[in-house]
Amino acid sequence: MHVVVAGQGYVGLPLAVRAAEVGHRVIGYDVDRHRVKQLATGESYVEDVASARLRAVLDSGAYSASSEAGAPAGFDIAVITVPTPLRDGAPDLACVETCASTLGAHLRPGATVVLESTTYPGTTEELLLPILEKASGLIAGADFHVGFSPERIDPGNKKWPFDKTPKVVAGIDAASLDVIKGFYDGLVQTTVPVSSTKVAELTKLIENIFRHVNIALVNEIAMLAKSLGVNIWEAIDAAASKPFGYMRFTPGPGVGGHCLPIDPLFLSWKVERAVGVPFRFVELANDVNRHMPDYVIRRLIEAFNTRHKTVNGSRVLLLGLAYKPNTSDARESPSTRIAELLLDLGAEVRGADPHVVGDIHADARLIQVEATVQEIAAADAVVLLTDHAGFDYEAVLEHAPYVLDCRNRLPGANVDVL
Repeated sequence: MHVVVAGQGYVGLPLAVRAAEVGHRVIGYDVDRHRVKQLATGESYVEDVASARLRAVLDSGAYSASSEAGAPAGFDIAVITVPTPLRDGAPDLACVETCASTLGAHLRPGATVVLESTTYPGTTEELLLPILEKASGLIAGADFHVGFSPERIDPGNKKWPFDKTPKVVAGIDAASLDVIKGFYDGLVQTTVPVSSTKVAELTKLIENIFRHVNIALVNEIAMLAKSLGVNIWEAIDAAASKPFGYMRFTPGPGVGGHCLPIDPLFLSWKVERAVGVPFRFVELANDVNRHMPDYVIRRLIEAFNTRHKTVNGSRVLLLGLAYKPNTSDARESPSTRIAELLLDLGAEVRGADPHVVGDIHADARLIQVEATVQEIAAADAVVLLTDHAGFDYEAVLEHAPYVLDCRNRLPGANVDVL
């Protein structure tokens, strides 16, 4: 089949390459011309897609990338994987709307459009479908198929790559579901059909809210445990020995990516408007997790005070700018806020991350460096924010005068854990 994947980021590129590998003719459509040029040269910017895999499907002719509005013409199936950010606390679906208009102009009878971008329940039927109908002059269900399949990409997860992760699928009717399920059956090992697109849309939000709330819970317990003089990490390890009724979550400097800082607020926003009541669990979890960078700063100030120093004028080395280990994904990373707070307090802040290079939308005053022995030794404090495997932790323990470890990775007399 002729497949168009609109959006070639962390979600769209793995999907597009997998579809090309199983025999589809795939166009990776993205309005970012620089990104398209990178793809055309076989250079992957997504860890889950090795450049060798990308070059293989490029060389075979099964995959190509384009930013031209006419590129989607003639598609059998189009999958939308464009960003859905928040603007002033409300979902911004402008990218979905623009993409739907572009695809609608090329929509033919019998074709299928699938939305994968995370959003609130009702988006597929109430927003996407009318735009496609208006742009095409066709009728959904009668003339073309529409559905929703929430993305479940976990960047850097080697155990659960795209093809091994079960895929929830839904359509606006039985015929749409049949086509969409058949498409994804050829890409992944397991598909999970549900009765409606609203169910599928809510499924994604439940998954993310579950993690968001539980991380907020252990983050708040960690702050309380410190005040009580209890080692939260030892308590978590002990609790994890229970073989039933418990799932291990650990505290950290905050949450990042799209899934946790943003996605749960889609449902909170929808509930507030549709039902007229606040979604208190999400709002509370968001408040706790959003303020974890402030807690990291408080702990650092306490450590400096104990050593008769001030943050103002001190040199701080942040280890890890990505929001999760062993990836370059710095979207909504708490390190950005921590760096900003330290800089505003007058610290000289340096950030080291072997995976993140160049613009990460951080404060321009942040100096990006390599975590060399010289940088470690020159810092008044080293803060471990993301425990990448590539860091030399022995060098940190040996040469850093003080370490605030937000991941419980380092033992040592010069180390405080979050």
